[in-house]
Amino acid sequence: MSAAISSALAERYGSPAAVPPLGPSNAVVESLLSHRAVRAYLDRPLPPGTLETLVAAAQSAPTSSNMQAWSVVAVQDPERRSRLATLAGSQGFIRQAPLFLCWIADLSRLERLGKAAGQPLEGLDYLESYMVALVDAAIAAQNALVAAESFGLGTVYVGALRNHPREVADELGLPPNAFAAFGLCIGWPDPAVTAAVKPRLPQSLVLHRERYEAPADEPRSIAGYDDALADFSERNGMGRSTWSGRMLKRVASGASLSGRDTMTAALKAMGFGLR
Repeated sequence: MSAAISSALAERYGSPAAVPPLGPSNAVVESLLSHRAVRAYLDRPLPPGTLETLVAAAQSAPTSSNMQAWSVVAVQDPERRSRLATLAGSQGFIRQAPLFLCWIADLSRLERLGKAAGQPLEGLDYLESYMVALVDAAIAAQNALVAAESFGLGTVYVGALRNHPREVADELGLPPNAFAAFGLCIGWPDPAVTAAVKPRLPQSLVLHRERYEAPADEPRSIAGYDDALADFSERNGMGRSTWSGRMLKRVASGASLSGRDTMTAALKAMGFGLR
């Protein structure tokens, strides 16, 4: 294992003691392990053709049955980015980033295809079709993120677009059966603002072999991870908070979902059958 990979793993798991064994490694793996959320960007344009290259990378991702049930809306207009930032919890970095990609779970293209052929597409009304579109969009977006970071660009996903799905749909001009699942900021990281690698759960809690089995030492492993994440949070000026505390608060009630507890009703109002 190279020193760079070893160091990246130590950061990813919060401690050299938690580093798992790793086989083959290369620059791609090192880049993946070094991912960090970037929330401060320079006022610097992206190179010409960057957007199209990122979309080509996204379109190279796997897609269920070649349905390609996703779209992406590239938002570069500062005023539109500002309005979307307000809808997404007033997150100012959306205003900073020169490119904000809104990833769309999109069944509307197939719906239009059916109408043009004079063929009803009842299958679009089922939850499975929505899930296919959502998964396709997520896989495509991650390809774009990996490509962007390979160019030295910074990225951060924005799930808070789901706080106001119908208002975001209006802002983006989405047709029925199209849903903005999340956003992705892309830009040049501001070197004056630290963007650290956030530790993840130990592999003993997420890796199961052959069959799912919660480990007997799960409470102890979570406690160890709580310490690692609390240390990370404290070092980065976010106070000393644990993963357990954050998660228990995050899903304590419908109200803790920041308005997303009404998602089913919103999606149905936007044309999704979800049968």
